[in-house]
Amino acid sequence: MLAAVAESSADAIVGITLDGVITAWNAGAERMIGYSREEMIGANLSVLAPPGLAGEQQAILDKLRRGERVEVGEVRRLRKDNTIVELSYTISPIRDAGGVLVGGATVARDMTAVKRAEADQRVLERRLHQSERLESLGQLASGIAHDFNNLLSAIMSYAEFVADETADRPAVRADAEEIQAAAERGARLTRQLLLFSRSEPAQLSPLDVNAVVADISSLLSRTIGDHIELSISPAAGLPAIQADRGRVEQVLLNLVINARDAMPDGGVVTIETGLTELDDSYANAHPGTSPGHYVELTVNDTGTGMSPDVAARIFEPFFSTKPRGQGTGLGLSTVYSIVTQVGGSIRAESEEGTGTTFHVYFPAALAAAAAPPDRPAPPGDSTGDTILVVDDQPAVLVAASRILRQHGYATLEAGTYEEALELASSHDFRLLLTDSLMPHMSGSALAERITEFKPGLAVLYMSGKSQSEPDPAPGRNSGRASLRKPFTSQALLTAVSAAMEARPGPD
Repeated sequence: MLAAVAESSADAIVGITLDGVITAWNAGAERMIGYSREEMIGANLSVLAPPGLAGEQQAILDKLRRGERVEVGEVRRLRKDNTIVELSYTISPIRDAGGVLVGGATVARDMTAVKRAEADQRVLERRLHQSERLESLGQLASGIAHDFNNLLSAIMSYAEFVADETADRPAVRADAEEIQAAAERGARLTRQLLLFSRSEPAQLSPLDVNAVVADISSLLSRTIGDHIELSISPAAGLPAIQADRGRVEQVLLNLVINARDAMPDGGVVTIETGLTELDDSYANAHPGTSPGHYVELTVNDTGTGMSPDVAARIFEPFFSTKPRGQGTGLGLSTVYSIVTQVGGSIRAESEEGTGTTFHVYFPAALAAAAAPPDRPAPPGDSTGDTILVVDDQPAVLVAASRILRQHGYATLEAGTYEEALELASSHDFRLLLTDSLMPHMSGSALAERITEFKPGLAVLYMSGKSQSEPDPAPGRNSGRASLRKPFTSQALLTAVSAAMEARPGPD
């Protein structure tokens, strides 16, 4: 019975003499090491030691000859096919009936699968940590963008006021227009922050990746310059993906610009497309990715490459290896957010001196094209409609009200929700224009309270984040129109006109 148990064990059970000569070799050892029982009986254990490790084995036998039990946590041994197997094993002394030490019993366990699982677990933990870090940075970026957009709203509005009032003073007007242009560049930067934080809404539609690559190829060629060759290899018969075309173009442009910057002395950028399948192991190692078919977009360069430390941080916002003043460090973080927001994945392969390859995976999808939203016509002057303007930022409150009054609207102004409720209870007005996020009460909650006693009231939210930000206190007014900060006078007037037309109020 004991012999049957040893023979059926999945572990390798091996009997040896005090000199390491093999006297027993079970079926588990055959499966694990590859040698048959006939091949190993009478052979010495040293035949299994990789080059340079024979001395280590001799030290283990010395302990056995002293009657010690030997436990080895990790050791490498050679299989019959010359591949390495990682083992953990114990050698216990064997004594005869008279108590004389005659040999040892070795029980070995294959640790290869365990080591692989541990390595996979470390990779998963690292990716989860990176995902959590990026999520935290995204929340920070979203908050910064919200506050910055409030400042930009005031800057843009007051610069516009100055430009309008100094039409007869060209030098002053030019200065005001420069302020406006700088504020607009700041607004583009906050939009990148919102893309990274996933607060920026996307217009999804079925896309042919090959067509997108072909359409933008001439722009890419001009961008990289004459010293770099652009090679495009599209795969035929690819399914569509569900994505925002402008953002897919932005992914391509950012990756190609990165490749260009990594090849100051010239080289080759290769763009390839294809269809691939991501399995469970990939999905487990990349949180947010599901197994299935993906359209793969690959961008490869022959540039300087990256060290492992740099490659581990490339998707973090504001991380950049470029000199100060060259780039914002938001390019790859934006790419990461665009791809993952649609259920895709991105990974980079790089080695210093040999270039970098980015693999971008978009879920394969077939869907009907979405109809573009109708855009309201630019408004003319109002006919004296009254608007209640609510914002906790005084500069934004004053600027928005001033724009509205300049175009014929009457305004009521409130800097807190208490002031807004008090004005709403004692005045008539056609539209509530409110910041979507304020201390103590959200814009949606405020609209809920006011429309309880003013049914039919038009509501327009001003948002420093995006039109798709989650409402902290959703209600029946949480789906109303939204105006994103910073805004121009024309954008505010257009949004106000559209909101009033959509809900003209009670008869």
